[in-house]
Amino acid sequence: MAPLQKNHTLSSEFIILGFGDLAELQIFFFGLFLIMHLVTLVEHTTIVLVTLIDSCLQTPMYFFLRNLSTIEICYILVIVPNMLANFLSSSQRMPIVGCALQMHLFIALGGAECFLLAVMAYDRFVAICKPLRYTLIITKALCLQMLALACVSGFALSLTLTTLIFLLPFCRSLEINHFFCDVPAVLFLACSDTRANEIAVFLVCMLILLIPFLLILLSYAFIIAAILRIHSAEGRSKASSTCAGHLLVSLLHYGCAIFIYIRPKSCYTPEQDKIVSLIYTNVTPMLYPMIYSLRNKEVKGALRRLLESHNQMRRQPNAR
Repeated sequence: MAPLQKNHTLSSEFIILGFGDLAELQIFFFGLFLIMHLVTLVEHTTIVLVTLIDSCLQTPMYFFLRNLSTIEICYILVIVPNMLANFLSSSQRMPIVGCALQMHLFIALGGAECFLLAVMAYDRFVAICKPLRYTLIITKALCLQMLALACVSGFALSLTLTTLIFLLPFCRSLEINHFFCDVPAVLFLACSDTRANEIAVFLVCMLILLIPFLLILLSYAFIIAAILRIHSAEGRSKASSTCAGHLLVSLLHYGCAIFIYIRPKSCYTPEQDKIVSLIYTNVTPMLYPMIYSLRNKEVKGALRRLLESHNQMRRQPNAR
């Protein structure tokens, strides 16, 4: 076993199998997910630009939203281009270092997004439960500190987890039955006793997924109680509308992630995992802006003002 472990561990690359079993549909899926990818990039880039340029959107809520979209852009760029390339080939070779880097960035950005969603829930909690003290509590300095903490925490935990996984010997076939280097798919290839690593994965997932999710639920318990105490229907409607989108995005994001990562290695099912992963790397990132921002009256108003300003600038040279 020792020579076998050594040979496979020192092998220079993994083989990403992707969707090789759907050869007759790969061109169709390539076109479909390419369109979804481009739509997602346009949506999130629009949110970043609008919240950056429009003076009416310079509030903590839109500061966090802008950074959430920035993280989401980086998150999908780590996964989707390689996935699209995989649709055009039966298998794709990836150096082990490249696989480790992809896993690290994916977990780091996903972790930062989890922490940032918890920060946004706290922002909404203060806005609705302590409105008179909101500007005193949620200062610009605090916003920057919470953003930095979310990003640093995501990258630190990801580095720890990725290092633990890639220190394992891989003595099985180095064919990853997935479309990217996801944690369960790579961990499945390890030939040594992985119980300690599974415990480490579980602890990191507890820190990244369960604890922030429970904090979000706790925040919304207080928010709902505060909304029920508002006497006017208009006030309740306005408070609910600012929170409903964030809560739905959080449920989608955490629901998919908890399903994939909070479970033992023995429950790993490649085909089911690929379908769920397709949803949370392609479908949900495209839906987030529609749910959270593009239905928001302030964002739509800012986008309208931006387009009107652009049209006026185009008309001015023609008028001359």
